[in-house]
Amino acid sequence: MSLNVFITRQIPEEGVNILKKVCQKVEVNPHDRSLTYDELLNEVKGRDAMLTMLSDRMDARLIQEATNLKVIANYAVGYDNVDIKAATSKGVVVTNTPGVLTDSTADMAWALLFSVTRRIVEGDKLTRAGKFTGWAPMMLLGGDLVGKTLGIIGAGRIGTAMAMRSRGWNMRVLYMTQSRRNAVLEEMLGAKRVDLETLLKESDFISIHTPFSEKTKHLVGAKELSIMKRTAYLINTGRGAVIDEEALVHALRNKQIAGAGLDVYEEEPKLKPGLSELDNVVLAPHLGSATVETRTKMSLIAAENIIAVLNKQKLPNCVNPEVLT
Repeated sequence: MSLNVFITRQIPEEGVNILKKVCQKVEVNPHDRSLTYDELLNEVKGRDAMLTMLSDRMDARLIQEATNLKVIANYAVGYDNVDIKAATSKGVVVTNTPGVLTDSTADMAWALLFSVTRRIVEGDKLTRAGKFTGWAPMMLLGGDLVGKTLGIIGAGRIGTAMAMRSRGWNMRVLYMTQSRRNAVLEEMLGAKRVDLETLLKESDFISIHTPFSEKTKHLVGAKELSIMKRTAYLINTGRGAVIDEEALVHALRNKQIAGAGLDVYEEEPKLKPGLSELDNVVLAPHLGSATVETRTKMSLIAAENIIAVLNKQKLPNCVNPEVLT
């Protein structure tokens, strides 16, 4: 197949190899960093397909410059980095990698929850610094999980998987969703669908899984943080800008909430001033899907999406299906 594909970051070789078997030219960004916008603008020219990362801004100008472009295969579930309207008007198919990273991201949310609640990172720092002098009854006291209330903001695939894992701790589950009720959570866990204010007031742990949009930008800000219990913990593996990060820094610094665990950031990879100085927050570098198995599957799905578009085959992961008609 005489086609030209560019991959914007190094990914597991399984996906790259599939593309090399059927496409004449497959190039991968050789740098261990994201491309600048100007570099991306230069690389998109003459390409039939782009395998992109969530950090790549595929806006209207870039899509317009890509005269041969047929498909943008985003190596992520989310696709808010792509101007879908511009792609559709240009006849460019946009795909994603849903489902495959559900479990790994739900596991990451729990890892953050455990880490901040039981003060694992603080304990690690103390021990490495040689300050652990023996067991003490008041040292690094955290919080219990059993019988507590878990609030899920965004009860889609990942939010559901996160909630289902709460069964081991006999937790009460509240959830908020902008779509239809979650019958699985209600039937399996006795979960209750509530509004945001109720979820914030009653939850001991709140986990964010809602996608980013103008409606969800700063969904949790100063007002919402003030509603939460002082003993509550906030976890975010969704999108950084769903939380007003500046307001979160203020709330953590002033002990308005007990702590937070973050895998995503409002201006990623930058952190709002003061966030990294706080001990009551665990900060991870966007590791939600970072397992060997998951990232490999993502590379395969993204590659298969490209091949399906170029071969005009059935496409299960198209986010702008109207372009196909």
